[in-house]
Amino acid sequence: MRRTWGVTAVLLTAVLLAGCTGSSNSVSTDSSGSSSGGVVPAEGDRVAEGSRVTGTTSDVNTANRDVVTTGSLSITATDPVAASESAVTITEQAGGRVDSRSENPATGIQPASANLSLRIPSDELDRTLAELKTLGRLNFVTLTAQDVTQQSQDLDARITALTTSVDRLLALMASATSTTDLISIESALSSRQGERESLQSQRDLLADQIDYSTVQLELVAEGTVAPGGPDNFWSGIVTGWTALVTALGGLLVALGVALPWLVVLAILGAIVSLIVRVFARRRKAA
Repeated sequence: MRRTWGVTAVLLTAVLLAGCTGSSNSVSTDSSGSSSGGVVPAEGDRVAEGSRVTGTTSDVNTANRDVVTTGSLSITATDPVAASESAVTITEQAGGRVDSRSENPATGIQPASANLSLRIPSDELDRTLAELKTLGRLNFVTLTAQDVTQQSQDLDARITALTTSVDRLLALMASATSTTDLISIESALSSRQGERESLQSQRDLLADQIDYSTVQLELVAEGTVAPGGPDNFWSGIVTGWTALVTALGGLLVALGVALPWLVVLAILGAIVSLIVRVFARRRKAA
């Protein structure tokens, strides 16, 4: 009985030490020295004061920082489907991959288009974007960079603490002498191993997002994206006239759609009016 209590006390001590280790590793300081609840970064890993993410990779100093970059790109191409093939080749040559891809050939009622989700190595992003822009006329491009240094460091610290706790529990299991102790240790060990695997999956996903930027590429046919606004008096008149004709055309289409309904409603209204008149005449006669 004393031996059982002794092993149990050692087990509780190991669990408490693991908890202390996890809590001590989850405290960090920002550039001003105040506690921010993350992991204490190494002296060379601290972000320089005043640095910020501006949304473009060329303006972001990513040295000693973990940055997740996402963006979108719209290009007008003569043949969007052929341009999609070229975009895949450009991405793969840069060491990236295509997570999703959809192509819509031209039909009688819709122009051709293509949409791709590209994963591009972060260190090849600027060069790859420059090549993608040569596929046609650039409509717009947006990039967003998010600093996740603290998040990745926090995950690393928690994984390290759980690994230490698992090793201690394995050592206790090897020296356990009773079934009760083994069951208690195995339960605690299973819980910590499951938590560590979950955190490791999160860390792997975050590392993939850091290493590969995600870019949504849209390829459209000529005439799909409206041109810029008028820049002089005559082009303004032409634009206004075109808008007027378009509006009148839309009004005629709406009138054509509503006309059958209006006819039916007029007939129903006439029938109801006739019935009302008949009843009114019968009341007067009575």
